[in-house]
Amino acid sequence: MSDDNNMPPFCKDFNSFQKDEAYQRKLYFLNEQLQIMVRELPLRYQQRIPNELLCSLAESLADNTVFGIVDSLMDIQHVTEKQLFQQRLQFTANQSSAMQTLMNQNFTDSEKEAQRAALEKKHREELKEYDKKVILELDRKVHDQQRILDMAGVPGFDVTDDPTKIQVQIRLLDFILRLSQMDIS
Repeated sequence: MSDDNNMPPFCKDFNSFQKDEAYQRKLYFLNEQLQIMVRELPLRYQQRIPNELLCSLAESLADNTVFGIVDSLMDIQHVTEKQLFQQRLQFTANQSSAMQTLMNQNFTDSEKEAQRAALEKKHREELKEYDKKVILELDRKVHDQQRILDMAGVPGFDVTDDPTKIQVQIRLLDFILRLSQMDIS
């Protein structure tokens, strides 16, 4: 490995020029790929992703930091979804167990049917409330992700509940993920 401090000045300039040239090639490639990806979108999204946004996004992707951030956020998202799914399975298993316990009790058939109907209604309401809490948790995760990407300076990201802006952000994340799979030298 060479030490830039021991290089003659003209070599340092050439080395810097090579780095700048490689950066420009990478930037051009990223911008070109982003433009191709936008053209694949429905017109309603194309109109919400201006060329300036694509240029800024390409610049933010050039040093690969954003790829690492998005990869980490995706890992956290998968773990969160898996945990929430497992918790919901446990919740419904507990409800099934409560129903089985009821059905094993010594009631007349008509009493069992009335108790079963009442418990089913209660379980539906509880599950509906549980699912609302899960959705709120996922919404909080989306806000956390938006905040992290905004703080990292990724163009197109800010904390919002606007469904159209969120759909645009989803498309931008898809672009980032697709670019992260490409060989960009």
